[in-house]
Amino acid sequence: MKKNKLIALIITFSLIISQHGFSQIDVKGKVKEKTTERANQRTDEGIDKGLNKIEEGIGGLFKKKDKKKKEEKTEETQTTGTTETTKTEQANTKPIDNPKFENYSKYDFIAGEQILFFDDFSDTQVGDFPAKWNTDASGEVVTTNLYPGKWLKMTGSGSFPIDGGLKLTDNFTIEFDAVVFPKDEENSSYEFGFYLYDAANPKDLSEGGAVPGKAGIKMSFGYRSSYSAYDASGYTISGEKDEASMEKGKKYRLSFWVQKSRLRVYLDQVKVFDLPKVFNSSFMCNMMRFELWDNGTPMISNFRVAVGLPDTRSKLITEGKLISYGITFDSGKDVLKPESYGALNDIAKVLKENPTVKIKIVGHTDSDGDDAKNLDLSKRRAANVKNSLVKDFGINGDLITTDGKGKTQEIAPNTTSEGKAKNRRVEFLKM
Repeated sequence: MKKNKLIALIITFSLIISQHGFSQIDVKGKVKEKTTERANQRTDEGIDKGLNKIEEGIGGLFKKKDKKKKEEKTEETQTTGTTETTKTEQANTKPIDNPKFENYSKYDFIAGEQILFFDDFSDTQVGDFPAKWNTDASGEVVTTNLYPGKWLKMTGSGSFPIDGGLKLTDNFTIEFDAVVFPKDEENSSYEFGFYLYDAANPKDLSEGGAVPGKAGIKMSFGYRSSYSAYDASGYTISGEKDEASMEKGKKYRLSFWVQKSRLRVYLDQVKVFDLPKVFNSSFMCNMMRFELWDNGTPMISNFRVAVGLPDTRSKLITEGKLISYGITFDSGKDVLKPESYGALNDIAKVLKENPTVKIKIVGHTDSDGDDAKNLDLSKRRAANVKNSLVKDFGINGDLITTDGKGKTQEIAPNTTSEGKAKNRRVEFLKM
């Protein structure tokens, strides 16, 4: 097409020369000459007009070519997993605090099997205090331009317990997202407390004063991480890590894993404390609460308590079905969150021990949002779980198929936060 346009322009140029009576002129030589001189009236005018048309045509072709290249460069995309974005968009939206999965090779946290309590405050109006909690200070549910979802913002000085406490076993996990701000910019000692204890009266917010309940552990997080454990005899063990700090305004995931006498605490994917004998044999946690001392303003969200350590080998190999709540994603997204590493690593170990076992990975969502989008999302999530097992853990992808069911196979009512959390799951089926 471009070649035809050039030929047409040259023919037009020749006609112009003929019309001016210059058919006997050495046009080729004249054109060559006039290309550099561009003089002499009528002949030159004809040549100039012809050359101008040719130059305009060639220039237009190059402009179109450059424009096309520019458009192709703008439209150039890069595919990650199952999500396609432009390079510019990827650079602008890439999380700055979400390192690659392989950085978490020592992260061993595995969430409990049965969700006992969950609150992302989605059922609470902005500006209200959530019904599942209590306080003798002040707090409200807020949204923020920093992070998606709803958050419980706690202010003042006092306690913020789960209302009435929870009856827990000797094996449970607690997880929540947290952001902390100093009371003022000059305050460098911002922090908040988180207590686990065996309360005689879970309804009493001030039971025992500074040492609540019959036994327990007090922890603080912010400019440092510290703990003090106690029982009827008094304080038994304490410690702190100044280097395990939370930057003001930055979101972190705090995880706690209790196995009888042992407590492990993680700040994001870093194990902060590992206390093998912190609780005595009679300890039974039934209360957890946040504590403020008027030097920090924390916000929390996605608070989850689960009991029972999953028996991955038995569930998958013997029973043929494993439901995992430790594999998580941000709302509406298919990218694995870093805290999923421990659960995936546990599953990968079982698959490596049974290298001929074929499995199907099935994603499930709650009922929030569009049905078709949820179905597609559940399929993409399952595919990314497979991709991680293959890429990050060396599992044979030929033995894994994937599927997604969206909201169609709920195992709990979607009318409560806990029910929705139970429906958001990844299932592993032995084939």
